[in-house]
Amino acid sequence: MTDFITSLNDSYWGVVVWILVAAGVYFGIRTIVVQIRLLPHMFGAVTEPPSQDDDVLAQGAAAHAGEKGTKAPDKSISPFKAFTISAASRVGTGNVAGVAVAITLGGPGAVFWMWMIAILGGATAFIEATLAQLYKTRDYAANAYRGGPAYYMTRGLNAKWLAVIFGVVITITFGFINNALQTNSIVSSVATSVDSDTTTMKVVIGVAVALLTAMIVFGGVQRIASFTQILVPFMAIAYILLGLLVIGMNISEIPAVIGDIIGGALGFKEFAGATVGAAFMNGMRRGLFSNEAGQGSAPNAAGTAAASHPCKQGLVQTLGVYFDTLIVCSVTAFIILLSNPTFGTDVEGAKLTQDSMAAQVGDWGTHAVTLILFFLAFSSVIGNYYLAQSNVEYFTKNPVVMLVFRSLVVICVFLGAIVDVPVIWALADTGAATMVVLNLCALIPLCPVVLKLLRNYSLQKREGIDPVFRRSMIPGLKNVECWDDKDDSFEAVGTVGLRI
Repeated sequence: MTDFITSLNDSYWGVVVWILVAAGVYFGIRTIVVQIRLLPHMFGAVTEPPSQDDDVLAQGAAAHAGEKGTKAPDKSISPFKAFTISAASRVGTGNVAGVAVAITLGGPGAVFWMWMIAILGGATAFIEATLAQLYKTRDYAANAYRGGPAYYMTRGLNAKWLAVIFGVVITITFGFINNALQTNSIVSSVATSVDSDTTTMKVVIGVAVALLTAMIVFGGVQRIASFTQILVPFMAIAYILLGLLVIGMNISEIPAVIGDIIGGALGFKEFAGATVGAAFMNGMRRGLFSNEAGQGSAPNAAGTAAASHPCKQGLVQTLGVYFDTLIVCSVTAFIILLSNPTFGTDVEGAKLTQDSMAAQVGDWGTHAVTLILFFLAFSSVIGNYYLAQSNVEYFTKNPVVMLVFRSLVVICVFLGAIVDVPVIWALADTGAATMVVLNLCALIPLCPVVLKLLRNYSLQKREGIDPVFRRSMIPGLKNVECWDDKDDSFEAVGTVGLRI
């Protein structure tokens, strides 16, 4: 089965990777490289408090809480919280184990192509997150919003059939397959730390992670957001500091490593078993798995935020792509490449990163990576669950369906501890490629809508106004539920000329 799926992926990805690159170039040109041009704006957008502009949401949340006899959540989800939900999914196995897989199969050059897909993907991430904000819906139970590809496919593209297919694919890929992959990486790292690979050990870890998952996923989106807001930044920073320690210890070798990365990518240097084609394909695959740009997963988190303008959350999610790949993945790459690994051999995951760290700082490095990977992978389980849940809720909020879905997620988290890793990686690749194709079917025709939003945002910035959006600023927009017009009108805030 593994050989069959891998063979299918090789052909499938041979087409998908070029579609993804072409889309990134297209979006970059149409937005005048928004992913680079508005980089300073990203840092301001991610630190904004949640907008309390939606009276309908607040009143609906209070009414819903009154009916249930509970207290409504005090605040909506901030742009930063939405950022951490998506980062929880992004920053995990792909950053530690996925980079190792890319390097063993594609050589150092794979790292270069991971960087390229991140920069190109920044524009794609901006488009999909902005659309998720524009076409989001109100979730009164959580005092938050829900959005994502299923919503902009239905409301913006009038293609419910496409939304249904996408919803099914992302639910299976993120809710079940990717979560099994996270647990598998946890088991692999723990086995390396304790020097034991017994079935009993795998079962114990699987049960423990499954129980922890159940405690979080049955608590709702606010609990998920609060959990990821604390855990993701802390563990990511710890890992980055550990990587900087290794880089600092080998600072004189960094130019040579960078030379190997560029040389391997462009064919200037040959590495055993790692051709230019292998570097390109594995870098692109693992880069997408890590940063998820264009895949349609992060927009589900972007749609939860209470932002004052759709473009702001688009910029926040672009920053997330950079943080994931250009920083965290690069840290892993330098840790591995500074330890002179072998290339073009069998697939190696987290163990290669652990062994490389231990070679640099001693045995404690193995255990440090195990601890960090555990928390990063576990946070990815929670983030993946939420992205899948958002799509299940697109179909139904039936309590029985949600109970069955959450239970299946917990079961798959456990099964990931005892399933062979190559099968899971192959299935994850298939799911990722399918999501890219489906998502781009919506992003390309809806790109002109985002361009109007971006122009509206830029005009307000040039006037010295903190951008806000009202749906009548762009006449002709249909099926937009939120972004209500206010009585104070545009003139009150000096935006009379901002209708696009």
